[in-house]
Amino acid sequence: MDDKRRLILDQALALVDERGLAAMSMRAVAERVGLTSMALYPYVGGKDALLDGLVDLLTLELGSSVGDDLADIDWRRRLVALGRAVRSLAYAHPAAFPLLLNREAAGASASWLVAALRGVLHDAEVPAARIPRLARLICAFLLGYTTGEVTGGLPAIEPRQGDREPGAAEFEEDLQDLVRLVEVTVRVG
Repeated sequence: MDDKRRLILDQALALVDERGLAAMSMRAVAERVGLTSMALYPYVGGKDALLDGLVDLLTLELGSSVGDDLADIDWRRRLVALGRAVRSLAYAHPAAFPLLLNREAAGASASWLVAALRGVLHDAEVPAARIPRLARLICAFLLGYTTGEVTGGLPAIEPRQGDREPGAAEFEEDLQDLVRLVEVTVRVG
């Protein structure tokens, strides 16, 4: 990614983090980077392209938070690590995170996550014919649940004693349920 484009996208994401998605405009982003709004167009196109760029940036951040060393980790731990990374990204950027579900460009992001999940499922020895559907199902859960969590679209969760944040324990249980789902899929074939 070009340095200027990256700077613009970083500032657009910071703006969304601070003031919400509705506050993001070409003019507001241009002011943050010291340009005119017209000067942004060669780097990010129009507002739709800027929103798509935010999807790309979120995907890069997700990939970075997961790390490169997952290939040597047991598939169960990789699946849990992916789930935790998705949830962490949602909480780091709650106003921008829903873009991963409602932008057409999010297909590439979901494709990255689905590809990572397919690798996990392959290593778990899920039958090849069942991998695409199961990967989409897990991806839909991770993105949908975390979006609902950060936007308030899910019913509030009563904090449990010792919880540092509401819903963390439940999400960890859900990740273990996903591990069991994969294990059952492998046993059933």
